Amino acid sequence: MRMNIKTALLAGLLLGGCAALQRSVPAPGDPLPTVIAKFGQPTAVYPAPDGRGQELEYATGPFGQATYMAHMGQDGRLAAFEQVLTGDKFATLKIGTATRDDVLRTLGRPAERSYLALPDLEVWSYRYKESGVWNSMMHAHFDRAGVLRMMMNGPDPMYEDKRPFRD
Repeated sequence: MRMNIKTALLAGLLLGGCAALQRSVPAPGDPLPTVIAKFGQPTAVYPAPDGRGQELEYATGPFGQATYMAHMGQDGRLAAFEQVLTGDKFATLKIGTATRDDVLRTLGRPAERSYLALPDLEVWSYRYKESGVWNSMMHAHFDRAGVLRMMMNGPDPMYEDKRPFRD
């Protein structure tokens, strides 16, 4: 089978793009330069909640369903690396106590931001796989003071069937 030059070039570009998406997961104890060499430049950096160390965000949004956080210790070494858009991680956020900053440090940046006028709430929405299976969105609702007032999940409309109803 003969492959023409355009097909060969396209195949090479596609394979190169796939290779760029594969990242080497950093290991606990790796210093910051090694974490960046393995996983790339973070999409954001936040101070750790205790003021010692930092949280490196690796968001795949706005359409991705994963955000990875590299928890760097005060010594500049990786303490933990995790995918944070999970039901378990959402459950760690305390209604009435958590703030926007807490949510950013825990989940990273949202896929979408919106505002509900009647209850006067800002909404940050996160795409994720509920139980690793269902295409879902978690919505974090904040009052004007930036305090988390409600969390609500549901299906991700991006994946909903948009065909009209039929008789």
